[in-house]
Amino acid sequence: MSKIDEIRKEMVAAMKNKDKARKEALSMLLSALKNAQIDKREDLTEAEENAIIAKELKQTKETLESCPEDRTDIIEECNIRLAVIKEFAPEEMNEEQINAEINTVLSELGIDAPTGKDKGKIMKSLMPRVKGKADGKLVNQLVAARIQ
Repeated sequence: MSKIDEIRKEMVAAMKNKDKARKEALSMLLSALKNAQIDKREDLTEAEENAIIAKELKQTKETLESCPEDRTDIIEECNIRLAVIKEFAPEEMNEEQINAEINTVLSELGIDAPTGKDKGKIMKSLMPRVKGKADGKLVNQLVAARIQ
């Protein structure tokens, strides 16, 4: 079952339960997925669906962070939306798993002691492996910590 079908099913359940906030959050997520599917003109792959969900999650977090403290309505809406999106978001890699991927890439590239010049090569090989599974900022920080 695709994410679109899962989300549509959850949205119907939210409507039946008269849970307006959840229904709206699911509706926004569903529309993002459907718009991407329309742009592509064919069904989305699981990886593409996960990338779109991760993008929605990131955008909602950014909205929450940039929201003024006195706008409790927006903060509450963002928190509900985050909770709903996290239900469908792919499992993110932790630092240990990312470091394992970095080690694999370093051994494949034959780099024992990475320098600043190697960062581009490392990131070029690493990012396709962790795309949609890990936060790019965290990956960049972990690679930077390895560079001497």
